[in-house]
Amino acid sequence: MTEHVWSYKSTSGHLAGADLTGYKVEATDGSIGKVDKHSDEVGDAYLVVDTGVWIFGKEVLLPASTVTRVVPEDGKIFVDLTKEQIKDAPEFHREKHLGDSGYREELGTYYGFPPFGGRPL
Repeated sequence: MTEHVWSYKSTSGHLAGADLTGYKVEATDGSIGKVDKHSDEVGDAYLVVDTGVWIFGKEVLLPASTVTRVVPEDGKIFVDLTKEQIKDAPEFHREKHLGDSGYREELGTYYGFPPFGGRPL
């Protein structure tokens, strides 16, 4: 099955409808912040992560496909990105980008996915 950049991997343990707000987010090399907002919409799932002081209060939008594991018992989400990859991602502005398909395409490309959500080449 081909999975989409804006969809959770079937192996992530994510349950549709689960409230992930407040979950801690762990990159491959350490904690990056907490989930401030998320979407479960099919083909448009993402996490908005508040990085706090780690990168000066910046929020980042992570495509759902970057989630490798959700652990409800611990309130943690693990992503397959490094802190550096997240820090260098295209900047997120809530009021500008939540409905912006061009920004979503830019993010998908940044994280290694071709336009329109295909798999990496």
